[in-house]
Amino acid sequence: MQSSHDVILDARDVSKAVDGPEGRLDILAGVNLSVRRGTSVAIVGASGSGKTTLLGLLAGLDTPSAGRIVLAGEDLGALDEEGRARLRRRLVGFVFQSFHLLPALTAEENVMLPLELAGSADAREAARHALDEVGLGQRRRHYPGQLSGGEQQRVALARAFVHRPQILFADEPTGNLDQRTGQAISERLFELNRTHGTTLVLVTHDPRLAARCAATARIDAGRLALEAA
Repeated sequence: MQSSHDVILDARDVSKAVDGPEGRLDILAGVNLSVRRGTSVAIVGASGSGKTTLLGLLAGLDTPSAGRIVLAGEDLGALDEEGRARLRRRLVGFVFQSFHLLPALTAEENVMLPLELAGSADAREAARHALDEVGLGQRRRHYPGQLSGGEQQRVALARAFVHRPQILFADEPTGNLDQRTGQAISERLFELNRTHGTTLVLVTHDPRLAARCAATARIDAGRLALEAA
């Protein structure tokens, strides 16, 4: 039996609905998910099933229509937008399908950015160490346009891990990459997960990537079911 201290993310009866031109659209209904610290969970399902919506709710990027989400002991529903942003800066890392790097900044400067926003005094040193961890220490002065897709995603990984988050949310992290490059990025994701004990929650269409996670949860018709653990 796991204690509350073992759980970093807990969602209870979470629903999300939006108003559309043809009336109310229920995207998620009664979702329950509990994630242990240091583990890895894949969220899978058909396109349009609500996977990315759920990821945004779990990370506090959006608010549910009903239900409760507790992240690292903090009830997201009790926080305003600024409070959720502060929590994300302290505890959360993100990796997206689109790399979201700033083209006018070097790889090093992109990785430094979250630390600088948090007022860190050793942002440059930490960024260089993070780039070394993903094998890009020699490319730190290059701009995103001078890097391949796989290299850009590794910069995004370094940026996500540079502040040592407790939990990493990844939305189709290999979706824009060829098979070989995607496999290399997957290796880096799970290596960093193991090395730092960072909890990994990822959305993916790739069954091989999902199979590497400790648990898989499938969304179907807005409902979530745990398939494996």
